[in-house]
Amino acid sequence: MEKISVLGGGSWGTALSILLANKGKNVELWVRNEEQFQEMLSLRKNNRYLPNILLPKNLNIVNNLENTIFEKDIILLAVPTHGVRDILNKIKGYVRSEQIIVNVAKGIENDTLLRVSEIVEEFLPENRFVCLSGPSHAEEVALDIPTTVVSSSTNISTAEYIQDVFMTSNFRVYTNPDLIGVELGGALKNIIALGAGISDGLRYGDNTKAALMTRGISEMARLGKEMGASLDTFWGLSGIGDLIVTCTSMHSRNRRAGILIGEGKTTDEAIKEIGMVVEGIKTIKSAYKLSEKYNIDLPITRELYKVIYENSNVKTSVLNLMGRDKKHEMENLSF
Repeated sequence: MEKISVLGGGSWGTALSILLANKGKNVELWVRNEEQFQEMLSLRKNNRYLPNILLPKNLNIVNNLENTIFEKDIILLAVPTHGVRDILNKIKGYVRSEQIIVNVAKGIENDTLLRVSEIVEEFLPENRFVCLSGPSHAEEVALDIPTTVVSSSTNISTAEYIQDVFMTSNFRVYTNPDLIGVELGGALKNIIALGAGISDGLRYGDNTKAALMTRGISEMARLGKEMGASLDTFWGLSGIGDLIVTCTSMHSRNRRAGILIGEGKTTDEAIKEIGMVVEGIKTIKSAYKLSEKYNIDLPITRELYKVIYENSNVKTSVLNLMGRDKKHEMENLSF
C-alpha cells in the first residue's frame, strides 16, 4: 500500500486526503497552522474549508513537517503556488530521490514566471513529478461527487501510476504527457474565471460570459502554444473543462472574487471577504508579464491586469475590449 503525505490543510488538500483515505491508502495530512491542526484533531473536521464533512478515521492529521516526509512513496503539494518555493526549501533535505512529487496547485510564480514543475526541478531535480489538474472543486470531491481530472508527467509511466493511485468509481483520472499545457491550463483559466465573475458582478448576462469563455480559451491556447504546449490539451479537461467549471460555479473563489470586484469592492476587500487564496489575482500578473516576454496579444488578461494592478475602471476595460479593431474570428486563433 502506498504511503502518501499531503502537504497543505486547505480545501483541496483535505478533499484529496479524504478521497485517498476512503480508498484505503495510508495518508497523512500535514496542517501548518497549530490552531487548525488541534481543531481538526479534536473535531475530525476541517471547519474552515470543508465544514460538515467528517474526516475518515484512518486519515492521520499531523503537524510535524519533517516526520511526515519520512518513508512516504508520494508527497502531494497542496499549498498555493506562491508558497511552493518555501515549502520545497523546508523539505528538500528530507526528500529521497525515489519519492514522487504530485502537485495540485494552479498558478505561475510571479517573480520567476516559472510553472510549479520548474520550481520543483530547482529543488528536487532527481524526483519524478506529476501534475494533477482538471475541473475539480474540492467541495464536490470531498462529497464523492463524480469528477474527472488529468494526471500529467513527462514520464508517462509515472502519470499512469498516479492515475491508479487516485482513481475511484467516482474520481476518474486520465493521463496526458503534455505537462506544460496541463499546468498552464490550470493556471490561466483562473484569470478568465475572475473576469467572468466581474461580468456577473456588473450584472451582465450569459452572452457576455460566453464571449469571455470562448475568447479566453483562445488567449490561453495562444500563450500555451508559444510556451511549448500542445493545443489539444486546451480543449481537454485541464483547459476548457476547468475553464467551464471555474467560470460558472459559486464554488470558484476566482469567480466569487470577481463578482465582488464587479460590484465595486477593491481587490483587497474581495480577497478578505473570500478568506482564501485567489490564485487568479496573482496569475494575472504572471500572464501579463509572459505576454510581454513572448510579445503575444492577450486583451482579456491585459484589461484585467489594469483593473487589478492599475486601478482601472472596470467599465472602461469592458469598453476597451468591445471597441478593439475589427477582426476575423479565426485571426490569431490557435486551431
